[in-house]
Amino acid sequence: MSSSCPLCNLSIPLPELERHVNDHLVEEEVARDVELASAISLASSPPRYPLLHTSDQFVEKEFANDFELARRLAWESSPPRLSGKAINSENIFEVFAREALPETISTSRSDSTQNSRICNQEKIDSLFRLQIRGTFCRIEGGLMTLLRNCLELENGRSRTLVSGHVDHFQSLKSEDAGWGCGWRNIQMLSSHLLKERQDAREVMFGGSNFVPDIPSLQRWLEIAWEAGFDIPGSRMFNNKVYGSKRWIGTTECATLLRLFGLRARIVDFASTTTERGVEFDSGVKNKRQHVYGPMDRFLHRSTCGDIQMDPIKQQSSVKMNSMNISNQDRSKKRGLEIVNIQQILAEWVCNYFSDSGKLERVMVSGKTPLYFQHNGHSRIIVGIQIQTKLDGTPEGYSLLVLDPGHSTAALERSLRENNGWQRFVKRGVHTLRKPQYQLCYVDPGIAHGEEKELLKTINSVLFAA
Repeated sequence: MSSSCPLCNLSIPLPELERHVNDHLVEEEVARDVELASAISLASSPPRYPLLHTSDQFVEKEFANDFELARRLAWESSPPRLSGKAINSENIFEVFAREALPETISTSRSDSTQNSRICNQEKIDSLFRLQIRGTFCRIEGGLMTLLRNCLELENGRSRTLVSGHVDHFQSLKSEDAGWGCGWRNIQMLSSHLLKERQDAREVMFGGSNFVPDIPSLQRWLEIAWEAGFDIPGSRMFNNKVYGSKRWIGTTECATLLRLFGLRARIVDFASTTTERGVEFDSGVKNKRQHVYGPMDRFLHRSTCGDIQMDPIKQQSSVKMNSMNISNQDRSKKRGLEIVNIQQILAEWVCNYFSDSGKLERVMVSGKTPLYFQHNGHSRIIVGIQIQTKLDGTPEGYSLLVLDPGHSTAALERSLRENNGWQRFVKRGVHTLRKPQYQLCYVDPGIAHGEEKELLKTINSVLFAA
């Protein structure tokens, strides 16, 4: 004997009717919990205050834990439930690919590509709903405005080029100290793109118009890998980075930005005696191939295949027989190469930010900041100061950098008081003693179609000393 379910009108045997109705009620309760978790995860994260008492810090940490739990609950349990199977963070994308798509899709190569694109879009839609806004110390009036004011008040003969708006995201001891500088630099670079470029604002992070936190950025990078961007690099991470403390670098920055069609480029600066293809912090080997963009006018084609080298420097880069060189000579040669790298990098950065013919003391460039990578750390270059002789020719250079390892509150205080800010921001090129540096910059415009497909291969331009 059977009876109709009062909720779904299905005919159910009487002995099973009570269990069937209870299942409906449980599913409704789970759906409500998931909806609540999703709403919490989409809310703004609790603010962080730089000067808190111990008890306040404990409360803040508890709030942060609650928000992270809400995010995980929403990600792991978000509806829909397909064929009665719960979707969690491990299988959500596989379930969408297997069950949410029409069963009539063929196994041909073109259909497989379409299948992958639809699945990838499902992931993007899910992450758009679940990503959390990254927190930072907001500076009244703007950090870059304070910096420009201080630069205007400086004495001496100099000319300075700086980027527009940039927010400072500092590494936090409780979250990412010691490993998160790469992610913080992506946040700083993203803050500029979202503020200064309407086209970037429309495509980045699903059009959310905010900079996500590190876990959300890690998800975006995984989606970029699954979409086919930088496949060799993804293998170095076993295609997973969410929840890990792995270091990343310029390659991962470019990969993440290219997912949105942004024309992110990479430039290498290295000595000719340094082994080519050496691994940077990101763990991804540099591919010394040509990339195309506005900075091509600063390159000189050589006879070195696809490696771009200044021909003047190339003449001094002939390898000498190591048996005929003393250790002292080698050390001297390496010192000269480092000096050459300093000069080449400084001139490149100066040319990059010089997008105007104006000769004002402090000028705002239309260029994006530069992700600045070297062995052991990474920062953001937001400008360059050129010390000049009486005749106006360059005499020296100082990079203007934002370091995620610095306290935002201390940086703001030094700028407002115009006292000691130089030790936070200025870096004379003579202090660059590493044998290798790597930059990531973003060209104007958004790539589509075939051009975006080409962006899936991450190449770089090499400047050698």
